[in-house]
Amino acid sequence: MVSGRSRIFGLIVSDITNPFFPEIIRGAEDAAFARGYFLLTANTNEKVEREQRIIGALRSYRVDGILLAPAQSKDTSHIANMIHAGISVVCLDRTVPNVLTDAVLLDNVGGARECVRHLIDLGHRRIAIVTGALHLQTGHERLEGYRLAFKDTGLTYDKRLIAEGDFRFESGRRMGHKLMAQRVKPTAIFVCNGVMAQGVLQAFEELGVSCPKDVALATFDDVSTDSAFHPHLTAVVQPSYEMGGRAATILMDRIEGRLGAEWSVLRIAPKIILRGSTVPPKKLRLRS
Repeated sequence: MVSGRSRIFGLIVSDITNPFFPEIIRGAEDAAFARGYFLLTANTNEKVEREQRIIGALRSYRVDGILLAPAQSKDTSHIANMIHAGISVVCLDRTVPNVLTDAVLLDNVGGARECVRHLIDLGHRRIAIVTGALHLQTGHERLEGYRLAFKDTGLTYDKRLIAEGDFRFESGRRMGHKLMAQRVKPTAIFVCNGVMAQGVLQAFEELGVSCPKDVALATFDDVSTDSAFHPHLTAVVQPSYEMGGRAATILMDRIEGRLGAEWSVLRIAPKIILRGSTVPPKKLRLRS
């Protein structure tokens, strides 16, 4: 404590049940430990009231800084007040409206755009999307990638094939049922995270739909499915561990005064892994 620093910082995630965040935490923790820092981790469950209480508790522990995947809210005063108090903040996965901080983000638009372009290049035209909650930054950015993929190729998407979920399993299951109940069904579905993709797969099982024979399927996030499930899913793979490590490094550099006055926003590109769940529509057993 002679230096005036605790060498502890907080990491606040919005939904610990999302498989994206454990790797974020591991990457941040490894980077912190290598430089003699320790992490306190907390989960808001997407509730700003919990976020406010957690930030208050971390301030009482005199943490040096906070890595924050913010809950979506118009009330950001608690974050602004923390920064004004001299506590460094680096945002993860999302930014905070009207509050300037360093941030490490994923190129959600680019990843979704590339994956949907892959489906278009295979010959699909009726491509559905199961979005996340569209009031969340990641939700609307991935939908924007879907729209841009169609714009790139001069095609028009069917608005009836846009199904809004909430990034959770049950919404994926519901949207899978909804999309496959349409009279003219999609030949491909792009799902905006892995948890919802598992819900869509559950809907397929309940409906007797075969992937990829009846419908091609791709997802944002690599999905761990039972080894009996074949084929494995085409996926936009998020470098979660790298994101956590890079964000922790920026935070520690900020705490130690190694960075200039300008805030940095780092966008990390995901990569797409092509697997057997996406095939051309002529190979599908189309159902009317």
